[in-house]
Amino acid sequence: MPLYEYAPASGQCAQCNGLFEVMQRIADDKLRQCPRCSQPCERRISAVALGGKYAVNENAVKNAGMTQYRRAEKGVYERTVGTQGPQILHRN
Repeated sequence: MPLYEYAPASGQCAQCNGLFEVMQRIADDKLRQCPRCSQPCERRISAVALGGKYAVNENAVKNAGMTQYRRAEKGVYERTVGTQGPQILHRN
């Protein structure tokens, strides 16, 4: 089962320190409220840790038809592989 990261929609919480993890099946619905403080929450996109025979390189990403972004500077990510999605992502 995947481990998903959630954060309060407001971006801050004294009880969950602004971030918590939940192990859920892919088919499970996203959480709408934090289980500790009941604030509205949202699931975050996080990096996948792969290694060994599952190591990801640019050719593997391209051959899979996926898109890869690399951090260019704080809050700015540039597309390095693929054609889907914007060339530059800005994250606040």
